[in-house]
Amino acid sequence: MSNHSHWTRRQALSLFTGFAGSLALHACTQQSGTLSNTSSTTNQVSATSGSTLWIGYTPLYIALEKGFFQENGLNLNFRDFSSATDAMAAFGAGRLDSQAVVTSEAVSLAAKGVDYRIIMAADNSLGGDGILARNSITSIADFKGKEVAVEVGGVSHFFLLQVLKEAGLSGDDVRLTNVTPDAAAAAYQAGRTEIAVTYSPFLQKADQAQQDGRIIYDTSKMPSAIVDVYLFGTRFIAANPNAVTGFIRGILQAREFMETNRDEALAIAGKRLQLTPQEVEEQLKGVRLIDLPTNLEMLGNPQSDIYLLDHMNDLSQFLVSQKQIPQAPDLSNTLEPRFLREVQA
Repeated sequence: MSNHSHWTRRQALSLFTGFAGSLALHACTQQSGTLSNTSSTTNQVSATSGSTLWIGYTPLYIALEKGFFQENGLNLNFRDFSSATDAMAAFGAGRLDSQAVVTSEAVSLAAKGVDYRIIMAADNSLGGDGILARNSITSIADFKGKEVAVEVGGVSHFFLLQVLKEAGLSGDDVRLTNVTPDAAAAAYQAGRTEIAVTYSPFLQKADQAQQDGRIIYDTSKMPSAIVDVYLFGTRFIAANPNAVTGFIRGILQAREFMETNRDEALAIAGKRLQLTPQEVEEQLKGVRLIDLPTNLEMLGNPQSDIYLLDHMNDLSQFLVSQKQIPQAPDLSNTLEPRFLREVQA
Protein backbone atom coordinates (compact mmCIF):
# COMPACT_ATOMS: atom_id res chain seq x y z
CA MET A 1 0.00 0.00 0.00
CA SER A 2 1.40 3.42 -0.95
CA ASN A 3 2.18 5.90 1.79
CA HIS A 4 1.73 8.81 -0.61
CA SER A 5 -1.32 10.19 1.15
CA HIS A 6 0.67 10.52 4.34
CA TRP A 7 3.41 12.64 2.79
CA THR A 8 1.45 15.25 0.87
CA ARG A 9 2.51 18.09 3.17
CA ARG A 10 4.88 18.80 0.28
CA GLN A 11 2.26 19.33 -2.41
CA ALA A 12 1.22 22.61 -3.98
CA LEU A 13 4.06 25.07 -3.69
CA SER A 14 2.05 27.64 -5.57
CA LEU A 15 -1.23 28.94 -4.20
CA PHE A 16 -2.36 30.31 -7.50
CA THR A 17 -4.17 27.25 -8.76
CA GLY A 18 -7.14 25.61 -7.13
CA PHE A 19 -8.28 28.02 -4.48
CA ALA A 20 -7.47 31.64 -5.32
CA GLY A 21 -11.08 32.63 -4.81
CA SER A 22 -11.32 31.11 -1.36
CA LEU A 23 -8.53 33.37 -0.11
CA ALA A 24 -10.52 36.53 -0.75
CA LEU A 25 -12.25 36.19 2.60
CA HIS A 26 -9.05 35.81 4.59
CA ALA A 27 -8.74 39.08 6.48
CA CYS A 28 -12.29 39.59 7.64
CA THR A 29 -12.96 35.96 8.52
CA GLN A 30 -9.82 35.01 10.45
CA GLN A 31 -11.20 33.47 13.60
CA SER A 32 -10.28 35.03 16.92
CA GLY A 33 -10.75 31.95 19.09
CA THR A 34 -13.45 31.14 21.62
CA LEU A 35 -13.63 29.92 25.17
CA SER A 36 -14.64 26.29 25.24
CA ASN A 37 -17.31 24.95 27.55
CA THR A 38 -15.28 22.80 29.88
CA SER A 39 -15.81 21.74 33.44
CA SER A 40 -12.27 22.81 34.27
CA THR A 41 -11.85 25.74 36.61
CA THR A 42 -9.29 27.15 34.16
CA ASN A 43 -10.65 28.73 31.00
CA GLN A 44 -9.45 26.89 27.94
CA VAL A 45 -9.08 28.90 24.75
CA SER A 46 -10.23 26.83 21.77
CA ALA A 47 -8.42 27.02 18.45
CA THR A 48 -8.58 25.15 15.17
CA SER A 49 -5.44 24.07 13.35
CA GLY A 50 -4.47 21.70 10.58
CA SER A 51 -1.92 20.53 8.06
CA THR A 52 -1.01 17.57 5.95
CA LEU A 53 0.83 14.77 7.73
CA TRP A 54 4.61 15.03 7.99
CA ILE A 55 7.31 13.43 10.10
CA GLY A 56 8.62 16.85 11.17
CA TYR A 57 5.37 17.52 13.03
CA THR A 58 5.93 14.57 15.39
CA PRO A 59 6.06 16.81 18.53
CA LEU A 60 2.72 18.32 17.52
CA TYR A 61 1.10 14.89 17.32
CA ILE A 62 2.52 13.92 20.70
CA ALA A 63 1.32 17.16 22.32
CA LEU A 64 -2.18 16.52 20.97
CA GLU A 65 -2.26 12.92 22.19
CA LYS A 66 -0.80 13.61 25.64
CA GLY A 67 -2.90 16.71 26.36
CA PHE A 68 0.09 19.05 26.65
CA PHE A 69 -1.72 21.90 24.91
CA GLN A 70 -4.68 21.63 27.27
CA GLU A 71 -2.33 21.67 30.25
CA ASN A 72 -1.22 25.06 28.99
CA GLY A 73 -4.69 26.56 28.45
CA LEU A 74 -5.19 25.69 24.77
CA ASN A 75 -7.90 23.34 23.53
CA LEU A 76 -6.51 22.64 20.06
CA ASN A 77 -8.82 21.05 17.52
CA PHE A 78 -6.44 19.67 14.91
CA ARG A 79 -7.40 18.40 11.48
CA ASP A 80 -5.33 16.30 9.09
CA PHE A 81 -5.66 17.40 5.47
CA SER A 82 -5.07 15.21 2.46
CA SER A 83 -3.46 18.06 0.51
CA ALA A 84 -1.56 21.23 1.34
CA THR A 85 -3.78 23.12 -1.09
CA ASP A 86 -6.88 22.31 0.97
CA ALA A 87 -5.16 23.16 4.26
CA MET A 88 -3.95 26.54 3.01
CA ALA A 89 -7.34 27.30 1.54
CA ALA A 90 -8.94 26.66 4.94
CA PHE A 91 -6.45 28.93 6.69
CA GLY A 92 -6.74 31.64 4.06
CA ALA A 93 -10.54 31.61 4.34
CA GLY A 94 -10.40 31.88 8.14
CA ARG A 95 -11.58 28.35 8.90
CA LEU A 96 -8.32 27.63 10.75
CA ASP A 97 -6.65 29.77 13.42
CA SER A 98 -3.28 28.08 12.94
CA GLN A 99 -1.37 25.98 10.45
CA ALA A 100 1.89 24.10 10.00
CA VAL A 101 3.45 24.85 6.60
CA VAL A 102 6.66 24.90 4.59
CA THR A 103 8.24 28.37 4.29
CA SER A 104 7.63 28.39 0.55
CA GLU A 105 3.92 28.00 1.30
CA ALA A 106 4.11 30.70 3.97
CA VAL A 107 5.59 33.10 1.40
CA SER A 108 2.83 32.21 -1.04
CA LEU A 109 0.19 32.86 1.63
CA ALA A 110 1.70 36.30 2.25
CA ALA A 111 1.73 36.96 -1.50
CA LYS A 112 -2.05 36.50 -1.45
CA GLY A 113 -2.44 38.92 1.46
CA VAL A 114 -3.17 36.37 4.18
CA ASP A 115 -2.36 37.94 7.56
CA TYR A 116 -0.41 35.66 9.91
CA ARG A 117 2.63 35.48 12.16
CA ILE A 118 5.18 32.68 12.38
CA ILE A 119 5.54 31.92 16.08
CA MET A 120 7.88 28.92 15.93
CA ALA A 121 9.98 26.89 13.51
CA ALA A 122 9.22 23.17 13.52
CA ASP A 123 11.94 21.42 11.53
CA ASN A 124 14.18 21.52 8.52
CA SER A 125 14.77 18.74 6.03
CA LEU A 126 18.17 17.13 6.57
CA GLY A 127 18.22 14.37 3.98
CA GLY A 128 14.49 13.68 3.88
CA ASP A 129 14.32 15.09 0.35
CA GLY A 130 16.62 14.06 -2.45
CA ILE A 131 17.37 13.51 -6.11
CA LEU A 132 17.98 10.07 -7.59
CA ALA A 133 20.18 9.72 -10.68
CA ARG A 134 21.66 6.91 -12.77
CA ASN A 135 25.36 6.16 -12.43
CA SER A 136 25.96 7.45 -15.99
CA ILE A 137 25.03 10.92 -14.70
CA THR A 138 28.14 12.04 -12.85
CA SER A 139 27.05 15.48 -11.63
CA ILE A 140 24.14 17.92 -11.47
CA ALA A 141 25.64 19.66 -14.52
CA ASP A 142 24.90 16.46 -16.47
CA PHE A 143 21.18 17.09 -15.91
CA LYS A 144 21.18 19.50 -18.86
CA GLY A 145 18.83 18.25 -21.55
CA LYS A 146 17.68 15.31 -19.42
CA GLU A 147 14.19 14.31 -18.37
CA VAL A 148 13.46 14.73 -14.65
CA ALA A 149 10.46 13.14 -12.92
CA VAL A 150 9.15 15.59 -10.31
CA GLU A 151 5.91 16.99 -8.95
CA VAL A 152 5.73 20.31 -10.79
CA GLY A 153 4.71 23.15 -8.48
CA GLY A 154 5.45 21.12 -5.36
CA VAL A 155 8.25 21.54 -2.87
CA SER A 156 10.28 18.85 -4.67
CA HIS A 157 10.18 21.08 -7.75
CA PHE A 158 11.32 24.05 -5.68
CA PHE A 159 14.20 21.99 -4.26
CA LEU A 160 15.22 20.88 -7.75
CA LEU A 161 15.29 24.49 -8.99
CA GLN A 162 17.58 25.47 -6.12
CA VAL A 163 19.94 22.58 -6.83
CA LEU A 164 20.00 23.41 -10.55
CA LYS A 165 20.76 27.07 -9.78
CA GLU A 166 23.68 26.02 -7.57
CA ALA A 167 25.08 24.11 -10.57
CA GLY A 168 24.60 27.06 -12.95
CA LEU A 169 21.47 25.64 -14.58
CA SER A 170 17.80 26.61 -14.59
CA GLY A 171 14.49 24.84 -14.96
CA ASP A 172 14.64 25.55 -18.69
CA ASP A 173 17.73 23.34 -18.98
CA VAL A 174 15.82 20.15 -18.12
CA ARG A 175 12.64 18.46 -19.35
CA LEU A 176 10.18 18.03 -16.50
CA THR A 177 7.74 15.14 -16.29
CA ASN A 178 4.99 16.00 -13.82
CA VAL A 179 4.34 13.04 -11.50
CA THR A 180 3.66 12.63 -7.80
CA PRO A 181 6.64 11.90 -5.52
CA ASP A 182 5.77 8.23 -5.11
CA ALA A 183 5.30 7.84 -8.88
CA ALA A 184 8.62 9.59 -9.56
CA ALA A 185 10.39 7.12 -7.30
CA ALA A 186 8.57 4.18 -8.90
CA ALA A 187 9.52 5.35 -12.40
CA TYR A 188 13.17 5.61 -11.39
CA GLN A 189 13.08 2.25 -9.65
CA ALA A 190 11.57 0.61 -12.75
CA GLY A 191 14.14 2.19 -15.08
CA ARG A 192 11.67 4.50 -16.86
CA THR A 193 13.49 7.72 -15.95
CA GLU A 194 17.12 8.59 -15.31
CA ILE A 195 16.45 11.30 -12.73
CA ALA A 196 13.73 11.60 -10.09
CA VAL A 197 13.09 14.04 -7.23
CA THR A 198 11.25 12.63 -4.23
CA TYR A 199 11.40 12.23 -0.44
CA SER A 200 11.13 9.73 2.40
CA PRO A 201 10.04 6.99 2.40
CA PHE A 202 10.06 6.70 -1.43
CA LEU A 203 13.58 8.11 -1.76
CA GLN A 204 15.31 5.40 0.26
CA LYS A 205 13.18 2.54 -1.06
CA ALA A 206 13.85 3.42 -4.72
CA ASP A 207 17.55 3.93 -4.03
CA GLN A 208 17.84 0.50 -2.44
CA ALA A 209 15.85 -1.24 -5.18
CA GLN A 210 17.61 0.30 -8.21
CA GLN A 211 21.24 -0.78 -8.37
CA ASP A 212 22.14 1.43 -11.35
CA GLY A 213 22.10 4.74 -9.56
CA ARG A 214 22.23 6.55 -6.23
CA ILE A 215 21.00 9.60 -4.33
CA ILE A 216 23.11 12.20 -6.11
CA TYR A 217 21.95 15.09 -3.90
CA ASP A 218 19.80 15.47 -0.80
CA THR A 219 18.84 18.18 1.67
CA SER A 220 21.68 17.27 4.03
CA LYS A 221 23.79 19.28 1.53
CA MET A 222 21.30 22.18 1.55
CA PRO A 223 19.75 22.12 5.02
CA SER A 224 18.24 25.60 4.72
CA ALA A 225 16.26 24.76 1.58
CA ILE A 226 13.15 23.33 3.22
CA VAL A 227 11.94 24.63 6.60
CA ASP A 228 8.58 23.95 8.26
CA VAL A 229 6.98 26.49 10.59
CA TYR A 230 3.97 26.95 12.88
CA LEU A 231 1.93 30.08 12.21
CA PHE A 232 -1.20 31.68 13.67
CA GLY A 233 -3.64 34.23 12.27
CA THR A 234 -2.92 37.73 13.60
CA ARG A 235 -6.45 38.26 14.91
CA PHE A 236 -6.26 35.08 16.96
CA ILE A 237 -2.88 36.14 18.37
CA ALA A 238 -4.20 39.58 19.37
CA ALA A 239 -7.21 38.07 21.15
CA ASN A 240 -5.46 35.08 22.72
CA PRO A 241 -1.75 35.70 23.33
CA ASN A 242 -1.60 33.27 26.26
CA ALA A 243 -2.94 30.48 24.06
CA VAL A 244 -0.09 31.03 21.60
CA THR A 245 2.41 30.77 24.43
CA GLY A 246 0.57 27.61 25.51
CA PHE A 247 1.05 26.15 22.03
CA ILE A 248 4.81 26.64 22.21
CA ARG A 249 4.97 25.20 25.73
CA GLY A 250 3.02 22.16 24.52
CA ILE A 251 5.44 21.56 21.65
CA LEU A 252 8.45 21.85 23.96
CA GLN A 253 6.86 19.44 26.46
CA ALA A 254 6.38 16.99 23.61
CA ARG A 255 10.04 17.30 22.60
CA GLU A 256 11.03 16.48 26.18
CA PHE A 257 8.61 13.54 26.17
CA MET A 258 10.34 12.23 23.04
CA GLU A 259 13.58 12.07 25.03
CA THR A 260 12.18 10.53 28.22
CA ASN A 261 9.49 8.22 26.77
CA ARG A 262 10.89 7.33 23.36
CA ASP A 263 8.93 4.15 22.72
CA GLU A 264 5.56 5.70 23.55
CA ALA A 265 6.43 8.83 21.55
CA LEU A 266 7.29 6.80 18.45
CA ALA A 267 4.10 4.77 18.83
CA ILE A 268 1.97 7.94 19.08
CA ALA A 269 3.54 9.44 15.96
CA GLY A 270 3.32 6.12 14.12
CA LYS A 271 -0.40 5.87 14.80
CA ARG A 272 -0.94 9.32 13.32
CA LEU A 273 1.35 8.80 10.33
CA GLN A 274 0.37 5.15 9.80
CA LEU A 275 3.98 4.05 10.18
CA THR A 276 5.60 1.54 12.51
CA PRO A 277 7.55 2.98 15.44
CA GLN A 278 10.71 1.73 13.74
CA GLU A 279 9.81 3.61 10.55
CA VAL A 280 9.15 6.77 12.55
CA GLU A 281 12.55 6.44 14.23
CA GLU A 282 14.27 5.98 10.87
CA GLN A 283 12.47 8.81 9.14
CA LEU A 284 13.12 11.24 11.99
CA LYS A 285 16.77 11.02 10.91
CA GLY A 286 15.81 12.91 7.75
CA VAL A 287 14.67 16.01 9.62
CA ARG A 288 16.09 18.23 12.33
CA LEU A 289 13.56 19.21 14.97
CA ILE A 290 14.36 22.81 15.92
CA ASP A 291 14.91 23.48 19.64
CA LEU A 292 14.14 26.62 21.65
CA PRO A 293 17.60 28.28 21.47
CA THR A 294 17.76 27.79 17.69
CA ASN A 295 14.18 29.04 17.36
CA LEU A 296 15.08 32.22 19.24
CA GLU A 297 17.97 32.80 16.85
CA MET A 298 15.92 32.04 13.73
CA LEU A 299 12.99 34.27 14.68
CA GLY A 300 14.58 36.89 16.91
CA ASN A 301 18.16 37.61 15.84
CA PRO A 302 18.47 39.65 12.61
CA GLN A 303 22.27 39.36 12.84
CA SER A 304 22.21 35.55 12.72
CA ASP A 305 23.12 33.71 9.57
CA ILE A 306 20.06 31.51 10.16
CA TYR A 307 17.63 34.43 10.57
CA LEU A 308 14.37 33.18 9.08
CA LEU A 309 13.33 36.50 7.53
CA ASP A 310 16.47 36.54 5.38
CA HIS A 311 15.67 33.01 4.24
CA MET A 312 12.08 33.94 3.42
CA ASN A 313 13.03 37.13 1.55
CA ASP A 314 15.52 35.15 -0.55
CA LEU A 315 12.84 32.53 -1.08
CA SER A 316 10.35 35.20 -2.10
CA GLN A 317 12.68 36.58 -4.78
CA PHE A 318 13.38 33.05 -5.98
CA LEU A 319 9.67 32.24 -6.28
CA VAL A 320 9.14 35.43 -8.29
CA SER A 321 12.00 34.52 -10.62
CA GLN A 322 10.49 31.06 -11.08
CA LYS A 323 7.04 32.59 -11.75
CA GLN A 324 5.54 30.81 -8.73
CA ILE A 325 4.24 34.11 -7.29
CA PRO A 326 3.59 37.36 -9.23
CA GLN A 327 5.51 39.66 -6.91
CA ALA A 328 7.45 39.57 -3.66
CA PRO A 329 5.26 40.24 -0.60
CA ASP A 330 6.26 42.43 2.35
CA LEU A 331 7.41 39.90 4.94
CA SER A 332 8.84 42.39 7.46
CA ASN A 333 6.16 41.69 10.10
CA THR A 334 5.89 37.95 9.49
CA LEU A 335 8.02 36.75 12.43
CA GLU A 336 6.76 37.02 16.02
CA PRO A 337 9.44 35.86 18.49
CA ARG A 338 7.92 37.34 21.67
CA PHE A 339 6.13 34.14 22.65
CA LEU A 340 9.38 32.18 22.42
CA ARG A 341 10.98 34.79 24.67
CA GLU A 342 8.14 34.48 27.18
CA VAL A 343 8.67 30.73 27.34
CA GLN A 344 12.43 31.16 27.75
CA ALA A 345 12.04 33.69 30.60
